[in-house]
Amino acid sequence: MHRVFSRIAIMATITALAVPIASAVDNNARGPASTPPKVVADFLHAVIMAHRNFYTIHIVNPLLQEGIVDVSEDWRAKNALPLPVQFLQETSAMAELTNVGVHYHLISQWPINKANAPVTEFERRGLEAVQAHPTQPYSGTLEGSSGRRFGTVYADLAVTRVCIDCHNTHRNSPRSDFNVGDVMGGLVISFPLP
Repeated sequence: MHRVFSRIAIMATITALAVPIASAVDNNARGPASTPPKVVADFLHAVIMAHRNFYTIHIVNPLLQEGIVDVSEDWRAKNALPLPVQFLQETSAMAELTNVGVHYHLISQWPINKANAPVTEFERRGLEAVQAHPTQPYSGTLEGSSGRRFGTVYADLAVTRVCIDCHNTHRNSPRSDFNVGDVMGGLVISFPLP
């Protein structure tokens, strides 16, 4: 049953992401083409976090509490639910298949998985900024081999006790004192600029 929930949420994410980005970055489109990149990023952030929080609060938490299914880092091999971070990674990978150019991922100053540490100066500065001011996203234009992109880092807050307990007790966690509402890291969203 958890595969059905995951597939539905993944498809909803792809659909919700593809339309606003495709319209906003198309110079030939009428109306949304004038949407500022920051507004597009805010739209994407709202959709991504709504899906992730729904998955965490209404699927992972109840199924774990009732002992119906396990959540695991090795979810494919163990026939378990993916962790919320893995859910987000999987939906990002699927969104990238739309060829719209949107990419999103989680980063942290205290990553359990070292691959989730900030890699670029933009990500490092963004994490520092959202740690100091969680309600103010950090944005900028990124130059790279694939052209100009707009990037934003949003604070990633601890939303449930399950998330906090996992991070606080995980053997690879560099921090063990998270509380509900704490900034655990950042969500990086980027997409091409025309």
